[in-house]
Parts: sequence; structure tokens; C-alpha cells
Amino acid sequence: MKVPVKLLSIGASVAAGALARKGLDAAWRKGTGGEPPKDAADLEHPLPGVLVFALVTAVTAAVIQVLTKRAASKAALKLQRQPHGK
Repeated sequence: MKVPVKLLSIGASVAAGALARKGLDAAWRKGTGGEPPKDAADLEHPLPGVLVFALVTAVTAAVIQVLTKRAASKAALKLQRQPHGK
């Protein structure tokens, strides 16, 4: 993969991750009425809630990573198919 495509992939992944985190935090607040658990060692939050939040966050991160890598691969293939003179 070319360097610009890699950089674009990294940027898209970071941006999507930040947006997803804000969305997950907002959904958690709306659904539970409390703040999302940020620190797993904080005993203020019950363990099941911490585990659910961690699981949802991890799955979301994995999906974002897969989607951005696939989009970057598609972009790289498009760039390879284009004639170099254009």
C-alpha cells in the first residue's frame, strides 16, 4: 500500500474511533442515566456494566479497524489501476 493511502487509512481510523467513542458515551448516558465506566478499577461502577461497556467498545473498535483497512485497500487498488500519466 502506498504511503498516502496508509496515512489516509490511519486518519480515517482515528477520526472514526473518536466519533464512535463519543457516540458510545452518549448512548451509555442515555441508556443508563450515568457516566460510562472509563476506569475498570473504579469500584463505583458495577462489574457487569464495566464488562458490557468494554465489550461494546472493543467490538466497535474492531469493526472500525476492519472497515477502514478494507476501504484503504480498495483505494490502493484504484490507484494502481489508474495510468500513471493522469
